[in-house]
Amino acid sequence: MQSARTLQPVIAAPTHRHIARLALLTLAYCVSAAHATTATNDQATHDQLLANARQQRDSGHRMEALAACETLLQRWPNDAEAQRLRVRLLSELGAANQALQLARELSPSLAPDDMARLEADAAAHQTRWAKAEPADPRQPYAEADRAIALQDDALTRHGNTPALATEIRADRLVSYDQASRSAAAVSDYDAMQRDGGNMPPYAAAAMADALLQQRQPERAIPLYEASIRHHPDAYAENETDPRIGLTYAYLEAGRYRDAVTLIDRTAAAEKTWLPAPGSTRPRDNAHKTDADIAAAQVRQQAWLYREAWQRIDALRAQAPANSTLWRELGDVERARGWPRRSEDTLAGAASLDPEDIAVRLGVIDSWRELNDFRRVEPALQQVEAVIPRDPQAQLARQAWDRQRGWQFDLDHSRGQGGAPNYGDSDHETQATLQSPLLDDRWRIYGITRLASASLPEGKGQRDRLGLGLRGYARGLEAYVQALQGIGGESRRDTLEAGVRWFPSDYWTFVLGWSNTGDQDVPLRASHYGITAHTLDASVQWRPSELSSVKLGGSQDHFSDGNRRRGWQAQWMQRAYTAPWFTLDGGVELGSTRNTRTDVPYYSPTCARWAALDGQLESLLYQRYERSWRQRIDIAAGSYHECRYGSGWMASLRYGQTFAPRGGLAFGWGLGWSSQPYDGKRDNRVTLDLTMHWGE
Repeated sequence: MQSARTLQPVIAAPTHRHIARLALLTLAYCVSAAHATTATNDQATHDQLLANARQQRDSGHRMEALAACETLLQRWPNDAEAQRLRVRLLSELGAANQALQLARELSPSLAPDDMARLEADAAAHQTRWAKAEPADPRQPYAEADRAIALQDDALTRHGNTPALATEIRADRLVSYDQASRSAAAVSDYDAMQRDGGNMPPYAAAAMADALLQQRQPERAIPLYEASIRHHPDAYAENETDPRIGLTYAYLEAGRYRDAVTLIDRTAAAEKTWLPAPGSTRPRDNAHKTDADIAAAQVRQQAWLYREAWQRIDALRAQAPANSTLWRELGDVERARGWPRRSEDTLAGAASLDPEDIAVRLGVIDSWRELNDFRRVEPALQQVEAVIPRDPQAQLARQAWDRQRGWQFDLDHSRGQGGAPNYGDSDHETQATLQSPLLDDRWRIYGITRLASASLPEGKGQRDRLGLGLRGYARGLEAYVQALQGIGGESRRDTLEAGVRWFPSDYWTFVLGWSNTGDQDVPLRASHYGITAHTLDASVQWRPSELSSVKLGGSQDHFSDGNRRRGWQAQWMQRAYTAPWFTLDGGVELGSTRNTRTDVPYYSPTCARWAALDGQLESLLYQRYERSWRQRIDIAAGSYHECRYGSGWMASLRYGQTFAPRGGLAFGWGLGWSSQPYDGKRDNRVTLDLTMHWGE
């Protein structure tokens, strides 16, 4: 057997050159092997990060996917696949503008359809952003206008893609609603319907809002109902409940029962309190508050003012820091005839939320009722500078322009009866044309009075024409007017003055004076050239729309030496209230005395009367400012005249008032009355016509 040594090959001894070369080859091999190992590990890391990002996105974990994407891009910033994935993730997370900016920097760029989708997403994101509270309350339309601009640009470039164009136009409808551009929304919606486009459910409520603003409630109702059907779950706190809008649409379409049923059911279904994360104290449910407020507003619109006030006042007591409740309480207080109280309540609302423009509109309405005209225009201009497109601001402007503009009133009454005091046929007509407000305090007006009657002595006539000046201050209204007689029987020129002072929401004082007494002197007395200096005064206490007490007195000094004094009191109380229906009842008492009875007109030594009064008023039709009402007045009682004893007295009147639009109203009434005069009964039928133009 050979030894191991004999089996080994014979190797020559190495030289220094060979050793150096061997070392270099060994080093090169090691470096090459290290690079190969690193490249293999880096590729694995890259692939793992990319796969992890895709997996997280597919699982719905977009934030984790974006984190993996960013980690990958920190090491491989130019990786095209990771860049595209990041763009998709940012768009899906709502960072649409950043995604679009990054997509425009990609090289190679995205496909045209993908870029169009990103631009549409960016516009839609801006639409959603516009629903939030504006960063600057004085520019509430800025975000919505920006969204519309983005959508217009996207449609210009991608309008030829039908599905995408429909989506962009639907988003623009939402933006139009947020920007208070309801007319543009309705126009675009009509165009979409003509083109056969289908509006997605998420835009239905916004489109319904726009239709409601354009006073098309019948078209808004099915869209509201569709929006509700497609959202069976509870509404998020930052979402608007379309059931509120549907309630108002029902109401404005004349479907009061549907409106009340829906809003009461909605309010009952909402919880008063919601759990507050991280706190043991619950928080208010905004949807519950909105529904309760809407339930009160529906009743307020239906003349149920006391019930509406009770509801809002109870809510305010539960949440005294809620400015919306203070604002709504102020509005219903003004409806009940309390403008000063409303002004104070709205001041409380403004202290809680100084940026609430609706509070300012409410205060402006209170100032208008209080004749505090000098403050209205500056305040209204401030509101219009912030929300010029708001429908409520536009309505306030229209009402104020009508109130401070020209005013025209016409009253005509024609009677037929057999009483010598009135004649067989008589009529009185008065027309007044008032100038616009001058310096927010004054009006100049012209006035015409025409009166005639067929008397036993012949035809009696009293015609006058003149000018007047009316002045206004807070809680005060006064006038002075001079009228010249026209015709032979209109003796003496007339000078009249009067004042109406309402120092509080409950008290009103009225005083009037005339040197001829046309309102108190019978036309038969004027036929004989008799005039009178008259003074009339009254005071009324009206705690609310439900009741009132009025006491009046008069004193007439006739030119024939007769002195007449009289007083009259009336108490009226609401007996029944239903939607757009009121029934009042009350008592009327009065007395009069004359110093002379040997005069050619009715002048009893003394007379007194007592009667029960009734008044029914209802709404026959209403469509925004267009309305049609009816009213029935009835009275029955006893009339006692000295030397002639007592007899029954009664009166009945039926009338209607039609307002075809804001600031214009026509009225008519037909009446009958029966009363004894000097022991002889007089039955009289009257027809009265009225017209008002202005506010």
